[in-house]
Amino acid sequence: MQTIRSIKKMQAVARQFAAEGKTIGLVPTMGFLHEGHLSLIDRAKKAADVVITTIFVNPTQFTPHEDLTKYPRDEKGDIRKIKSAGCDIVFIPKAIDIYPDDFQTYVSVEKLSQTLEGAARPTHFRGVTTIVAKLFNITRPDVAVFGMKDFQQAIVLKQMTHDLGYPLKLIIAPTVREKDGLAMSSRNKYFTPDQRPEARALYYALRTAKEMVASGIDSARKIEKEMRAVIAATCPSAEIDYIAFTDDVGLKKVGRVAKSTICSLAVRMHRVRLIDNMKLTGRG
Repeated sequence: MQTIRSIKKMQAVARQFAAEGKTIGLVPTMGFLHEGHLSLIDRAKKAADVVITTIFVNPTQFTPHEDLTKYPRDEKGDIRKIKSAGCDIVFIPKAIDIYPDDFQTYVSVEKLSQTLEGAARPTHFRGVTTIVAKLFNITRPDVAVFGMKDFQQAIVLKQMTHDLGYPLKLIIAPTVREKDGLAMSSRNKYFTPDQRPEARALYYALRTAKEMVASGIDSARKIEKEMRAVIAATCPSAEIDYIAFTDDVGLKKVGRVAKSTICSLAVRMHRVRLIDNMKLTGRG
C-alpha cells in the first residue's frame, strides 16, 4: 500500500490509473477508523480495480461551538488498519494544502442541507460538500462509498454528485453496529464503561419503531412518542435533538410510514451527540 500526502502526486497517480484503464474507488474518512470504515473499503474493493482511502480531519465541517482539536486521531493505527483491509492507497493531505490562505470557494447543496443535521449544525454540510468535491477532483473516482449511518450526508453528496455532473457512482453501504446494536462511531470512545450501556438508547428506539411498523402502526406521531419513552427509560438524562420520519430521496417529512420511510434521530447523552437511522420497512 502506498501513502501519499501531496495533492499533485495524488492527481498524477489518479491520472495514471485512468490511463491504464483501471477504475478507482474512493472512501473518504476523517480517520480514527473502526470496523464501519473498513466495511466501506471492502465495498469499494468489490466495485473498483483500485481503492483510495483518504484521512483528513476537515476543519470546515466543524461548527463554531465544536472543538476541532479534540477530534480523535490515530494516523499510525489508521494506516495499519487500511493496509490490512487491502486498500491500495491512503491519501493524507495537509490542511494548508486543501485550504490555502487565499481559499474562498465553497460548494453548497441548498435545501437538503438545511434540515435535520443542517438545522442543528449550520455550515456543517457546506464543509462536507466542499471537501468531498475537492477529493473527487483530486482522485477522479469512478465509485465513491459512504455509510448509511450518516444518511443525510450521503443524500446531500448524492445530490451534489448529480448536480455537478461527476461521472461516478455513489454507493451507500449499510451501517455497521456493535453486538448490542449501537452504531459504530468515532464518538463512542467518549463514553465511560458505566455510560456506554445507555448509548444503546438510539438503537432500542429505532428497533421499537421498526417493530411498531411491522405490527401495523404507521403513525409517525405515535411511533415518535414511544421512541421518546424508550430513550428516557434507557438514559434518563438524554436530550433529544430530533426524531424525524422522511422519505429516502429528498428527506421530505412524512406523517405516515411508507416503504421508503427512514427514521433518523440525534440524541445528546453525557455530553456526547450521537446520530443514527433505520429504514422502517423491509430489511435495513
